Amino acid sequence: MVVPAVPEIIEEEIESAVDSRNESLPSLRELGPPDLVHLVKQSIKSGNKQSGVYHHVTGIDASSSASLAAYVNTIIYSPNDKSSKVISGLYCCYNAFSRLDMRVEVKIPGGVESYCIDERGDKRVASDALWMETFLCGVLRAYAYADDGGGESIKKIIGVRRFDPITSTEMEHKFLDAAERLFFKGPQLGSEPEVQVPNIASNHLTTGLISYIHTTGRYTSGINLFEKLCTRDLEVSSLLVKVMISADEEVQAVKLMHDGIAKLPMDYSLLDCQATFCQSKGRLDWALECAKRGVTAAPSEFGTWARLAEVYVGLEQWDLALLTLNSCPMFTYNDKDFPRMPEPAHVLLPVLRESILDEIDEPTNYDGDQVHHSLRKLHAAGYKGTFLKAYSLLTEITAKIGWDQLLRVRSQVFVMEEEYRSEKQTGSTQNATNPNASTVALRGTPSPIMNGNTKPKNHPNGGTGSHADDEETLHEKQISPTSPFSPPNSATIADGSIEKPEHTITPEIAKSGSDDTSADPPAAAPKYTQIHNKRLCERWLDNLFMVLYEDLRIYTIWRTDMARAQSESSDYRKSAEEWEILGELAERLHHFPEAVEAYQACLRVRFSPKAMKGVLRMYEEKGKNSEVLQAMIRLIAWQYRWYSEFSPSLLRTVRKLIESEGAVKVRSIVQATSLPQPVLDLTHRYVELCVAFRSNGSEG
Repeated sequence: MVVPAVPEIIEEEIESAVDSRNESLPSLRELGPPDLVHLVKQSIKSGNKQSGVYHHVTGIDASSSASLAAYVNTIIYSPNDKSSKVISGLYCCYNAFSRLDMRVEVKIPGGVESYCIDERGDKRVASDALWMETFLCGVLRAYAYADDGGGESIKKIIGVRRFDPITSTEMEHKFLDAAERLFFKGPQLGSEPEVQVPNIASNHLTTGLISYIHTTGRYTSGINLFEKLCTRDLEVSSLLVKVMISADEEVQAVKLMHDGIAKLPMDYSLLDCQATFCQSKGRLDWALECAKRGVTAAPSEFGTWARLAEVYVGLEQWDLALLTLNSCPMFTYNDKDFPRMPEPAHVLLPVLRESILDEIDEPTNYDGDQVHHSLRKLHAAGYKGTFLKAYSLLTEITAKIGWDQLLRVRSQVFVMEEEYRSEKQTGSTQNATNPNASTVALRGTPSPIMNGNTKPKNHPNGGTGSHADDEETLHEKQISPTSPFSPPNSATIADGSIEKPEHTITPEIAKSGSDDTSADPPAAAPKYTQIHNKRLCERWLDNLFMVLYEDLRIYTIWRTDMARAQSESSDYRKSAEEWEILGELAERLHHFPEAVEAYQACLRVRFSPKAMKGVLRMYEEKGKNSEVLQAMIRLIAWQYRWYSEFSPSLLRTVRKLIESEGAVKVRSIVQATSLPQPVLDLTHRYVELCVAFRSNGSEG
């Protein structure tokens, strides 16, 4: 069996990595960092000269000290390093349930000692119950820190070996048994960044379970587990529904949702499942009612509001979609517990011989410095968590109705700066009590409602020229070159133009609802006609409009320059990284053909896992299975090159191909590829894993 090579990060001072891990223990919030393996080596030629080396690893069986000691021994007795010998090894694995760092120390000559360290640095005895918790945390971390095939997770932490934690049905039984025993402790582990308060149905344990079931297709095992848990707590029903729908057991899922809602009418997870299911069946009218009830049940959760906004987008009710988006509770993104290590003295990143493939090798002249500064300043590329989802909804609306129409809707539902200034100058105030935008979105009837006091200091912190900004702040926004309140400078490109948000239309047009400023106001007033009938745009949403404007501006320049180059029959040159950024940009804006075009141009310059993953998605959508496998072979080889034998996303793709074509045909297509046999064997391993789990189609 081929395993990834072993990276070595050499310390300036021996055990400085272990000391850094000890210092970070009190600050760990969720699942903890990947496991740390630390070795002390002694040079054979230089007598007593010692050095400390380490690497990180995920997916190792942490159910006992013996299994961790076995892994350390495979590193200690590796035949690759003949210039030094290992005199001691330490394996550190974090137990997120009990907030302890489990340690296994191997001394040569000597024995094996296992213990655990608490947040104060005190030693404790490692019991069987603690090892079971550690095992479960190890599996969950393997899925949480796994790469999706695009290389982002691999690039975040240097020198991490990623193994598949569950490679047999026996290991699956062990995992699901531990998950069942510890299931109701799941909220202690935290949750995804979109969830404000972890609960029984939304936490890292349930996320890992659902990810495992969807990756391997072991739906029967998942249904059996959640059915047993449902007898103890009905809130687990939403998880059972998700697995049943994935397993194509929709009739039972619908019945379960009906019975569950009858007993738990305010279970927002079940209501969200109902809304999602109705969306998938095209019944947006039903989905709307479910989404509204979900918001009522959990008004402080981002997911319920985002679902309601999605439904409004599907119903093409753009004003209510924006109002709902404006009402979403946004959470600060907290990243995973990545390890913080001291600066190393040296880093050795050996290449696995079986993964060597010329076209995926990193070039010696990396072109990272050849990226235009405007492409590096695209803030949307860094969005994560709730802001990423909100921006995706905003770009989806823009893709459907266009930028100008988006600004019209925006000016109809939100107070614009000129309107606010005019209102302030007139000094008119209205003291009527009014519901907020959230109530309007839930009612679904954007009838004119007073917005309350219009004095600046009474406004909440919000966005577009209508917040609690004093005159100085407003003046700063006016002169800011990146603000929508700057003088009406438009970026005209070729036949189309993109203007900054505030000045695409005038306040008079916004108030009248007419495209012609000289036309008389219509007899029937539109829904939002006066400042008191509009809402205050939250500051974060106002920033999203600005970020979207910049994305659209760069995208339009790119497409215009490309069209000009094609008309002049000249080359349009970009570096590989620039093509990669442009592909991400087009994908964010929902221009998928243009994204694939950019990714393919990137691959013509040099290999990029992110670009190859983008092309792979296109092949999957079009059902080009042979091309999918060609992309998969290269991505899997690149993963092995960077010490990862396990990617849930790639494994899921292989499983779907086997379900569609059969294992024999998939093997034949892979084997017929004119690439080195060791590289093909890496892909065969993924196929063998699906066969071991008896996936559909694996028999033939």
